[in-house]
Amino acid sequence: MENAFESAIFNSEKDKPLTWFLKQKDRLSVLHTDRSDSMINMKILRKCGGELEHAIKCRCVETCSSEDYISSMEGIITRTRIVKTWTRTPIESKMVPKISRDDKRPEKPVLKCHKCGSTSHLANTYTKRQKSMRLKSLKKILFIDNITAFFEVTEVHTHLPLYSEDCYNLINIQDARMCKTKPARGKGYTSGASGITSVLINDVEAKINLDTGAFFTFIGKDYLQIILPEGKNHLLPIEGVQFSSASNNMYPLGILDTSIVFPHPAESVRMQTEIVAMDNCTSQHIILGNVYLNIYGININNHKDRYHTFGEDKRQTFSFSNMPKQISILSSNKDTYKEEFVTNQLVEAQINSLLSPKRRKELINVFYT
Repeated sequence: MENAFESAIFNSEKDKPLTWFLKQKDRLSVLHTDRSDSMINMKILRKCGGELEHAIKCRCVETCSSEDYISSMEGIITRTRIVKTWTRTPIESKMVPKISRDDKRPEKPVLKCHKCGSTSHLANTYTKRQKSMRLKSLKKILFIDNITAFFEVTEVHTHLPLYSEDCYNLINIQDARMCKTKPARGKGYTSGASGITSVLINDVEAKINLDTGAFFTFIGKDYLQIILPEGKNHLLPIEGVQFSSASNNMYPLGILDTSIVFPHPAESVRMQTEIVAMDNCTSQHIILGNVYLNIYGININNHKDRYHTFGEDKRQTFSFSNMPKQISILSSNKDTYKEEFVTNQLVEAQINSLLSPKRRKELINVFYT
């Protein structure tokens, strides 16, 4: 009887609330004679399921009689959809989908003659001789080889430098398009633009020429004496190397290891270079060779507004013009502030006298920053 009670779970589609409830109450009254009616009713409600049990408990109190539980149970089942399962009702459609069937028969493979490729006959009824077909195919192959060889020779000639030979027939000549106004006749040399720009070397303004034709970077001893009076004493030794220009040989004095700052209003660029100091160079600017132009990716743009860029950043442009006065003023102010710092705050500092001027200056810069 206890197993029958445990397996008797209420099903709204099969069981009626009155019959099912009274049947379960009779079973529990026989099994548990010492329990009250309220305890028996609560145990019966546990067999109704979670949603139905909760709905009955919301309507009835524990002290209610069995009749109240049965009436509440019948009202919930008939008026709500708590214990009813949802079933999908099929929709009858008047539009019957039309099933398309491909009634076409599969196409038969086209039979061809494997000797000449014609569809009018087969190989067993072929009348022409095999020798004539071989000659035709051989002529066709030779014709194709001649055409490909002609195009290959033409393609090779387009990538080679043009020499003044009689075999070239000049055709389709067009005038070059000018981007700027052409100077008057006899004044063509005045249309060139130099690549000289202003930079900072050790907080000193200097001029530098971005020369794509020069291989190495060098500076004359006279111009080095102007911008860096003590630079000649800090040159690195150089031996076993010969330098020459377009006019004569050049005699190196040493290598100046320094940094060059390209000023910009938004963000300046610093470049570490090794400049060769020349004894017989008379130029009044530094010549930056093609080596550093390639290493740092300096691209010179010769449009209407001539400028140069660094690396892959094409948005930050540096114009070929003199350095703004504000930058030179800032550098001079910086030097005055540094001198005041040395004279006022580093008076009692004991700096080793064995230090070179360059090391002494670097140490002061560390204290100053």
